[in-house]
Amino acid sequence: MARETGPQCRQCRREGEQLFLKGAKCYTPKCPVVRRPYPPGEHGRGRIRQSEYLLQLREKQKMRRFYQVLEAQFRRYYDKASRQPGITGENLLRLLELRLDNVVTRLAFASSRREARQLVRHGHFLVNGRRVDIPSYQVRPDDVITVKSNSAAENVIRQNTELVSSLPPWLQADHDALTGKILRAPEREEIDTPVREQLIVELYSK
Repeated sequence: MARETGPQCRQCRREGEQLFLKGAKCYTPKCPVVRRPYPPGEHGRGRIRQSEYLLQLREKQKMRRFYQVLEAQFRRYYDKASRQPGITGENLLRLLELRLDNVVTRLAFASSRREARQLVRHGHFLVNGRRVDIPSYQVRPDDVITVKSNSAAENVIRQNTELVSSLPPWLQADHDALTGKILRAPEREEIDTPVREQLIVELYSK
């Protein structure tokens, strides 16, 4: 299973904002983005010449890192989004939002997408009663996600549900029973991912 193994907080600092890659740590004053709000590296505090290409590249990297997908996988999502009817940028966001690992995070069953990916890979979740261990699995409206009975991660998952007080309107969750349901596909205004997707479309359209 391919995945990024580099420092998570370094990625946030490079993009200049919190991508919430480290779970609970991102909500504390110890977050490196708060303590050192400049890019990592020897020349992090130097002046960077801004260009149209650089802005587009940074938005693409930010979205890719936010959802924790690799470059080739991200490109496949873009190609699929461009073939769908509607606005390509919004289609891309919707495809990424409907990944199982992202939905597990949005339901507050995991504190970060990296943790959600691990929980899914270890088989702690069921989709419509069937075990699914593929983080990129695309959920659909009316799918029901539940934590496997007698899961060894149940205590961890219950602790994660205490970190958030609200859910996106396209999801429904019962944190006592550890179940969630996809009510519908999300609209653009319901997705709080801090990116300008049109810049990504412009980058790939060149």
